[in-house]
Amino acid sequence: MTDAHADADTFDYVIVGSGAAGSVLANRLSADPNVTVCVLEAGPPDRNPYIHIPAGFIKTLADPSVTWQFKTEPLEMTGGRRISTVQGRTLGGSSSVNGMIYNRGQPADLDNWAQRGNRGWGYADCLPYYRRSENRIGASDDSRGRNEDGIPVTDMDWIHPVSEAFIQGCLGLGIPRAQDYNCGNQAGVGYFQRAIRKGRRVSAARAFLKPALARKNLEVRTNARASRILFEGRRAVGIRYLSAPEAPPQEVRARREVILSAGTVNTARLLQVSGVGPADLLGRIGVPVVHELRGVGANFRDHYASRFVMRAKPGVETLNELARGLKLGVQIARWAMGKPSILATAPSHVHVFWKSFEGLDEPDLQCVFTPGSYAEGKVYVLDDYPGVTAGAWQHRPESHGWVRARSASVFEDPEINPNYLSDPMDIRVHLGGMRLLRRMLGTPELARYVEAETLPGPQVQSEDELLDFAKRNGSTTYHLIGTARMGPETDPSAVVNDRLLVHGMQGLRVVDASIMPSMPSANTYATTLMIAEKAADFIRGREAIAEAA
Repeated sequence: MTDAHADADTFDYVIVGSGAAGSVLANRLSADPNVTVCVLEAGPPDRNPYIHIPAGFIKTLADPSVTWQFKTEPLEMTGGRRISTVQGRTLGGSSSVNGMIYNRGQPADLDNWAQRGNRGWGYADCLPYYRRSENRIGASDDSRGRNEDGIPVTDMDWIHPVSEAFIQGCLGLGIPRAQDYNCGNQAGVGYFQRAIRKGRRVSAARAFLKPALARKNLEVRTNARASRILFEGRRAVGIRYLSAPEAPPQEVRARREVILSAGTVNTARLLQVSGVGPADLLGRIGVPVVHELRGVGANFRDHYASRFVMRAKPGVETLNELARGLKLGVQIARWAMGKPSILATAPSHVHVFWKSFEGLDEPDLQCVFTPGSYAEGKVYVLDDYPGVTAGAWQHRPESHGWVRARSASVFEDPEINPNYLSDPMDIRVHLGGMRLLRRMLGTPELARYVEAETLPGPQVQSEDELLDFAKRNGSTTYHLIGTARMGPETDPSAVVNDRLLVHGMQGLRVVDASIMPSMPSANTYATTLMIAEKAADFIRGREAIAEAA
C-alpha cells in the first residue's frame, strides 16, 4: 500500500474507491494472478482506532479526517435544515464508519429490478452472490453463506432487558418474532445481525482488501482523490487524481477497465466533472461534454427517519449511564477481555419490519429500537438523561432528487438534494410509521421501564403536528442510492446496463450503490456487497453462479 505520489503507471483494472464494493472487487479481481489491479482511495489508511471499535462510529461520523462531511441542500420538508449525509473516506469507505447492520431486504426488491428490464437481477439470480459475500456465524438455513472469505455476520451478544421488553410488547401487538430476517421473510421483530466479530468491527477493507494486500498484482493508493476520468474518444483509459487541492496531478492508466466504486455521491460527481452527464449541467460548470447521459446524478434516494424518545423510570440504567464515568470503565474492561459490552454493539439493537397500514402484503416500514436516549436533532449522540429511542422510515421512498457538481473541482462539495417527503405517498407512510412507533413504545411490557415520551412529546398528536415534527427533527439513515441507475438503454434515466457498463461508453463500469434502480427494503450494505460479487463475475467473464462458492 502506498501514499499517492507515484508516477503514472498502467494496470489492467483501476478501481476508484475502497468501500464495500471496491474492496470486494479488489479481492476477487486480483485473485487472478494474470491481471493487475490498482485501487485509489481518497482517504487515509484505516488506522484510526475508533474505526475498529464498533461503538466508535459515534466518533468517526463526526471526524472529517475519515469521512466526507456532506450535507443536503436546505429543503422545505426538512424545515430549512441541511441534513448531514456523511460517507466514509478511508480504507473500507462507509463500511468503516456505518452502523454495521447486515440486512438483505425483501426478495421483491430485486425481482422489481429484473422486471424493469435488468436481466439476471432477480432475487434467485442474486441470492448466490449474497451467500458468496457472507460468513454467517450463528443459526441459519441454506439461504445464508458460510464463506471464510466473506463478511462475518453475527448475532447480538449484549442484550438489555429493556430491549427484550420492547420485543415482548411488539409480540402483544400482533407483530411476530422474526427468526431470521435475512432468509427471505423479513416481517417481524427481533435483534439485528451485524458485521462484528470478537468485539471488533469487520469492515469490507478488513474482510476483503486486507487479505489480498500480499498479492503482488494488487496496489492500493491512499490519499488519492480521483479528479477526472481520462478518455480516448469514448473509451475510459485511466484516472487523474490529487492528494491535495494544490498538489500536482498524478495519473494511473487502465488497459481493460476503469471501475467507479466511489459511492453514490462521488461516483455521480466524478462522471459529471469528467464530461459524462446532463449537457446543461456540464455547461454550467465549464466541463466539455464527452457523452451526454441525463440520468447521471438523478434518481437520488435516501431513507428519511423520525425518532421518538422515552424517558426511563428512576433506577433503570440505559446506555446513557453505561457510556459515562466509572460504568464506562467497566464496559471498556469487559470489551478488552472479550466479554459482551456496549462497546461491541451497533447503534440500533432491535429491528421491526412491519406495515404502515393493515392489509399490505409486505412490510413497508423499518423500525429500530435502542436502549438509550439520543439527543434532539442529533443522530447517535446520547442525551444527558436515561431513556430509549425508536425510529421509523419508509422502505421504498418514491421521493427522489439529485446530486450535481457545483464546479469542476472535486474539492468542492456537490449539490445534494434528496427531496425528502416530496411525494404524498411518502408522507402517508411516514406518518403511519410514527403512529406505529407510539403503539410500540406504549405497551404494558415496556411501561415497566419508561415513564414519559420526551420527543416529540404528548402535545404532538394531529397529523399536521406529527409532520411538522418530522420536518424539524427527521434525519438521514445514510442509505444513499441511485445516481447511476441501472436500466436498459431505452430508459432515458438509465446510466449503466445490466452488466453495469456505462451506456454509450467503453471500458467504464460503475459498481456501487449508485446503480440501484430503486431503494431496497433494507440498509444498503449487504446489497452493495452482493452487487460487487456479481460484478466481479461479469468482469472476469464467468458464468453466473447457481450456488455460492
